[in-house]
Amino acid sequence: MLAAVLRATLPAALALTLAACSSGGGGGLSPGLAARMDLPRAQLDRAEAISIVNAFRAQSGASALTEDSGLDATAQALASQYAKTGKQPPKPAGAMQIRYSAGYFTFAETFSGWRNSPQDAPALTDRSASKAGVAAVYDAGSPYGVYWVIVLG
Repeated sequence: MLAAVLRATLPAALALTLAACSSGGGGGLSPGLAARMDLPRAQLDRAEAISIVNAFRAQSGASALTEDSGLDATAQALASQYAKTGKQPPKPAGAMQIRYSAGYFTFAETFSGWRNSPQDAPALTDRSASKAGVAAVYDAGSPYGVYWVIVLG
């Protein structure tokens, strides 16, 4: 019964949360999801980022991901490489899924892009994944500014 209620209400709650992304000011989003990564001393709240991915995964019946510090480090290295070269690095060994994005300032915007992409959405809901790492890198001299990577393992 509880599972049915959650399945019925979770999509609406997630939609309301993400709808605030398009309001420009972050609306009702938490600071961790609406924080601009192109500002001095910006810090990505990885736990909140994984939490919003988990809410999306729950809609498809996929189990929750746990944050993994090793995958966070991998995502950070890949995002740094992406920002330096402007090219998406190849998927590292051991990664089940990897998603890239560039040009979005907040995780909420980035996630909305992934969620609405026919290629990215299925990767985020890969049922065989159990852990994840996420990172953002800002490079003022690059074409897109902010580069994002999420790695699922």
